[in-house]
Amino acid sequence: MAGEFAKMRHLRIGLIAAAMVIAVVVLALYTVVSSPGFSPDEAGAWNALLAGMSLGIPLVSPLLLAVLASRQTDIEHQGNGWLLQSTSGLTPGAVCRAKLIALGSIVTAVTLGTGIIVLGAGRLLAGIRVSLPLGHWSGFILCMLVVNLAVLALHILLSAKVENQLVALGIGALGCVAAVFSQGLPATLAHVTPWGYYALARAADYEGDRFVALPLSYPSILVLAIIVGGLFLLFTHRFDRQEA
Repeated sequence: MAGEFAKMRHLRIGLIAAAMVIAVVVLALYTVVSSPGFSPDEAGAWNALLAGMSLGIPLVSPLLLAVLASRQTDIEHQGNGWLLQSTSGLTPGAVCRAKLIALGSIVTAVTLGTGIIVLGAGRLLAGIRVSLPLGHWSGFILCMLVVNLAVLALHILLSAKVENQLVALGIGALGCVAAVFSQGLPATLAHVTPWGYYALARAADYEGDRFVALPLSYPSILVLAIIVGGLFLLFTHRFDRQEA
């Protein structure tokens, strides 16, 4: 585990994580600024920021998560790290699990930190003084975190299996399109791809001349976590039985 964090210092993982935070915060605030009907004194004022994050996270996260997984995994392909790790008793599957824990901690900090920063920006910059819907806000951040971690896990598997990282990055770019496009699809179709779950975790949207809160699909997000968690364990255990 310590080895994975040591690798991060040379891979500019912190810079990528900072880009994720800045991009989502800017998009959330832009939603407020570009909305002519926004009023900081309205009861649903926080919905504007929730809608901004509901668009911003799926717009940038799939590609940047692919970059994180690719950079952290490609180092093993480049330096024959799978073999070197095996000589010290770490199987390829164990290395992938360590990468998920290490990168997952970064993604967790980024997702939670983004929610807190946008909350502070809403108070200080947007001047929102009405009561915060804390339960809905917290549920939204939790759902987005689960989807982010699920997408990260799938990209770690992909980057470990396919040596050409352009494939993983290309799929990450397509994931951004699928995540945003899924917001206009029926919920049934949004379940088809992992990126569609960003749409199921959407907390608010523009309706008529104002922003309204949307129900969060907690059961669907839970099912995603179970399925992806099971697949990740299955495939990494298969990696354990393969030659490095």
